[in-house]
Amino acid sequence: MRVAAIGLLGALTCAPAFAGQDLRITQLQRCGDLFARDRLTWCLHASGLPEAQVGLQLAGKPLRAERVERDGQHLRLTLPAAEHESGPLWLEHDGQRSNPVWLSLGRSHVLAATADEVTENMDGLTTYVDLVSLIVEEDQDGLETARRLAEKYAAKVVGAIAPLNTYQLRLPVKNLTERDAMLLRLGNEVGVDAVVIEESAAESGEQEPDRERPQNREWAANRFLDAVDYYRERIPAKRAPIDTEPVRIGVIERAVDFDAPNFAAYLQPCDPAAGRTCLYARDADEPDSHGSSVSGILAARAADARDSGFLSALDAAGPGFEVIVDPNSDGGIAAKVAASVNLVEDGVRILNWSWGIHRIGTVDVDGEPVDSLLRSGIAMSGYEELLEEFFRWLRREHPEVLVINSAGNGSARSGRDDYRLPSSFITEQLLVVGGHQRNQRRDVPVEHPQHTTKRASSNLDMRVDITAAACTRAATPEPGRRGEVHCGTSYATPLVAGAVAAMLSINPRLEPEQVRELLRRSAMTIGRDSDFEAAEADDLTAPILPSERNDRLDDRDVGRSARLDMRKALELTVDSLRHER
Repeated sequence: MRVAAIGLLGALTCAPAFAGQDLRITQLQRCGDLFARDRLTWCLHASGLPEAQVGLQLAGKPLRAERVERDGQHLRLTLPAAEHESGPLWLEHDGQRSNPVWLSLGRSHVLAATADEVTENMDGLTTYVDLVSLIVEEDQDGLETARRLAEKYAAKVVGAIAPLNTYQLRLPVKNLTERDAMLLRLGNEVGVDAVVIEESAAESGEQEPDRERPQNREWAANRFLDAVDYYRERIPAKRAPIDTEPVRIGVIERAVDFDAPNFAAYLQPCDPAAGRTCLYARDADEPDSHGSSVSGILAARAADARDSGFLSALDAAGPGFEVIVDPNSDGGIAAKVAASVNLVEDGVRILNWSWGIHRIGTVDVDGEPVDSLLRSGIAMSGYEELLEEFFRWLRREHPEVLVINSAGNGSARSGRDDYRLPSSFITEQLLVVGGHQRNQRRDVPVEHPQHTTKRASSNLDMRVDITAAACTRAATPEPGRRGEVHCGTSYATPLVAGAVAAMLSINPRLEPEQVRELLRRSAMTIGRDSDFEAAEADDLTAPILPSERNDRLDDRDVGRSARLDMRKALELTVDSLRHER
């Protein structure tokens, strides 16, 4: 039974929280009537809620008592849309704060299937039985069309990504035979562009274990600390200081473990206007979770500067970065797209997508089948249509936003649109990142092309724009203890995202294509002498062109793959300010 809050979530007669359990928000998502216009509802799950009064703050302002209901460790928030804006939400009690999570007033949300609403298909993949999404033709009223078809097929509209004219239906089916029969009928309806089915649960991310490589040596290959030093010294320089602007970064991940020392500081008040990096995320159970590692590369606060996140290391000079971690729900690819839409509407300039999928039948550069993150052909075609709608909307409504995506770890070709998503899309607003590792056989300077080598698992080819270090140390629950090293293109991606965020803080007028140009103009190289044959697996990225080296045909970098140089990218961004004057 739900009871209205008294005071600010006043005295309640529920079971006391586990002794010593910290106050944490573990879930926050839209619920109730997703299509309500004036009053929006969210369901929040927390751990450590006491019996006594608890405060609930949204963007630093307390929520009124009558807008909150409680049932045990669950809260239900109902807010007038006209009176609030998207912002960080947290709980307070007796001097303790919970982790801040991002509450978005964006209307895009899809449901995730429960354990008894999925089954295994003929390919051995877990698939949703009764939840599908309809992409409605652009000239149609999407909600009206979805409701008309729902009534015709005795279904129910339960979710939406309205800016993409996409609506989620719960079908009256009990097995895959019934579902697939209904999919055929829905797909042939007038006004329906495509039907999206979900396979597997939310992505675990693209990573692989590696316990041998020290993180600081890997990041040195991208001049990580050199970039931190340059930003700290050059931006506030007394003779010619640079005005910077705050940047929001959206990270499509599940959660971050705020019990880990690397993230504990974010349980305290954080004001980006004061030039601090702020992190908003749901709480995870494990410090070495994928979301913690990806987010940590941007925002970890470690005693050892070599393990700190890039943006948090800029706090002394930066304008204030906001890192928003949000998966929408565990509803697979559609949920990732829904979260991305909401975050873009909330002012995110960069989206970090450390995820991707391969079609069943994908083969690597050696002709062997790829066996990770697989989807069936029917699922891939639906995802391709959905992602195409997303990038079309992005180009039309938000041309300033850049999506930074991992190339993948299948040792396959990232640009094959029939076998790999989303990295295969050709658009100025998608930047694809491959992974490299330190060359253990050659002791050469960082600028040398053979200082690093292609990571054997990294996807490759002309569609990959740049590479970055693929290995990072996971957070741990104990201060001073260093975590195990995890590797994959998932962790190369936020290195590039962090560099881009710093670049945009210096010159917010840069367009996505200009960002790509500066990254590749500043890039160091990787690999042997010029080799344009992908069969040799040396073309890890699109080869550097003469136009990216001052139009010099004889430049030694021409033809090699591009390796992120974080410091040089910042230097060129500062130079770009002079060229605009």
